[in-house]
Amino acid sequence: MAIEPRQIAGMVEGSMGAGGQMMPEEDSLDIELEENMEQMPEGVELIGDEEVEVEAEEYDHTANLAEVLDDGVLGELSSDLRAKFREDVESREDWEEAIAKGLGLLGINYEDRSEPFLGASGVTHPLLSEAVTQFQAQAYKEMLPSGGPIKTQILGSPTKETEDQAQRVEDFMNYQITEVMEEYDPDTDQMLFYLPLTGSTFKKVYFDETKQRAVSKFVPAEDMVVPYSASDLRTAERVTHVVRMSYNEIRKLQVAGVYRDVELSEADDGEDEGAIQERADELLGLRPNYSDDSYTLLECHIDLDLEGFED
Repeated sequence: MAIEPRQIAGMVEGSMGAGGQMMPEEDSLDIELEENMEQMPEGVELIGDEEVEVEAEEYDHTANLAEVLDDGVLGELSSDLRAKFREDVESREDWEEAIAKGLGLLGINYEDRSEPFLGASGVTHPLLSEAVTQFQAQAYKEMLPSGGPIKTQILGSPTKETEDQAQRVEDFMNYQITEVMEEYDPDTDQMLFYLPLTGSTFKKVYFDETKQRAVSKFVPAEDMVVPYSASDLRTAERVTHVVRMSYNEIRKLQVAGVYRDVELSEADDGEDEGAIQERADELLGLRPNYSDDSYTLLECHIDLDLEGFED
């Protein structure tokens, strides 16, 4: 419904007396105009004698803004984020080198040495490995008990209804973690082994569009990059997760609408492996397969003030 000026004039004339001699007071006219303006639909403004339609394009909270942003804006944004990511990685090179040297003290492999003399022993005592294994076993028992890791607590005075509700929540969450989320147990076990070695490990819990369920993935510390000035993830200016995926995985996410449906390059031009991954591969006797169709994605969690999306 649109209110035009001539309709407002008709309202004023209709408010006059039968003799046409009484005019409404100025205050009552203002009130009547305000009441009629409130009835105007949203998105319509009255400017002079013209009715102007104001359209504000709305996007869903989960919309992929990369679908609507100009390629020039996306290219500039990508270059800026990659440059900042490399700065963050360089600021922690000494930490990565220390972790890489620490992995060599696990005593997993034997080194042939010629120093200080030919045939010198290259055995490393597995003291650190034993301590890591003991920590992993004790922490696993506490975090993943046989009855399930979820325990509920009732705040306030418990009643029969709240106790039954708490038990239902506990049973459902334990079922989700132990039965539905298949990766939760092995990823947590692996995380508890890396924790005493690196000092920090992470769990990434999110809804996977391809599996259509919640997942809980272990993220090693070397794959979680933050600025030097960050004190925690919640207040960090920028958090970058280095994600490695195969072409098949990326293609599934493109079809699901998570990523833009664009053509991927034939070779992976992603970031080089860090010192920690290189040392871990060396200890395990592994080497990367460069013919594999793997890709490296930088998943940046950052606050941006994009032009056109300030609000």
